[in-house]
Amino acid sequence: MTASSSEIDLNFRPKGYFWPLDLRTHVVSSIKGAERKAYVKGMFEEGREGEIPGDVIQPALQPELRQATGAIHPWLMGGEYLPDRQDNEVEIARITIASSTRDVTCVYACRAKDEIHYKVIDEYDGDTLTGEATCSSKLPLTLGELTDFFLGAWDLIGVLDMNFESDRYPPEEVRAFFEATSEFYPDLEKLIEQRVEIWLQEQRSELDEDDKEH
Repeated sequence: MTASSSEIDLNFRPKGYFWPLDLRTHVVSSIKGAERKAYVKGMFEEGREGEIPGDVIQPALQPELRQATGAIHPWLMGGEYLPDRQDNEVEIARITIASSTRDVTCVYACRAKDEIHYKVIDEYDGDTLTGEATCSSKLPLTLGELTDFFLGAWDLIGVLDMNFESDRYPPEEVRAFFEATSEFYPDLEKLIEQRVEIWLQEQRSELDEDDKEH
């Protein structure tokens, strides 16, 4: 589940986020829905992209289809209520949590003259964001910079604490509660898992100390 810091290059910087992108990256990064994104990504990996239904591969579901899909199971709505991307925006990272509606939080990037602008967005008009949700840079962010920005705007640790404090932070449940993905940063999930693991071990140690005192 975890990786040592020596295995993760915090200074990794993608060459770019915008065109020309390969077809897989362009299509997968444009899809809002978590379940649809995972399905399409799997089909590309199997070389079966030609079999993907047209409705599934669209960035956003039409309202009628979204309503019908949500009626099947709330988890199928994860990501579907993210704000639509502008024509010059691309999703560069996301974190999906195992909430009842499988909520998704993302980082969008857009090019503006000689800068790249970034924003963290959620499915609740920003109500779950707790820190600075915008920034800019001349070059694409490094892995370390992206992760600091993302987790500074949306407090994953706080979300985990809120969901698992009363249950004494069961390790396997905490680890399974989130998924980080990016078409541009291959080690994003490893780095976030590492940071969560450090926090988790600290919480577990504190509980053990409290138990000894009582």
